[in-house]
Amino acid sequence: MFDLSPWKLLVLAVIALVVFGPNELPKMAAKAGTALRELRRIADGAKADLREGLGPEFADFDIDDLNPRRFVQKHLLSDLNGEMNGHNGSEATVSSPPKAGALLPGEEPPFDNEAT
Repeated sequence: MFDLSPWKLLVLAVIALVVFGPNELPKMAAKAGTALRELRRIADGAKADLREGLGPEFADFDIDDLNPRRFVQKHLLSDLNGEMNGHNGSEATVSSPPKAGALLPGEEPPFDNEAT
């Protein structure tokens, strides 16, 4: 997500050491860990409340499907992978022409001034 390389993490650690000092840095790290655990607990509680509120009709509902990236991977890219993996390697495949308004690979979408 943030693309933190080992060098970037090292620079952040040195900056934190300079800003907080060697005595306060372990305390700050412990507070950050506690805060992350608390956030995860709250998120898990919210998921449980949502599942309870939806009722038994949605028992198989996966909350992670609400993540836009996961939604695209599951519903759009799985169709593409199924089409690509489903063809026989000995046969030549004919690609269908792009749909009207579809972008070609590498093509930038048009900018709409009225939408922003």
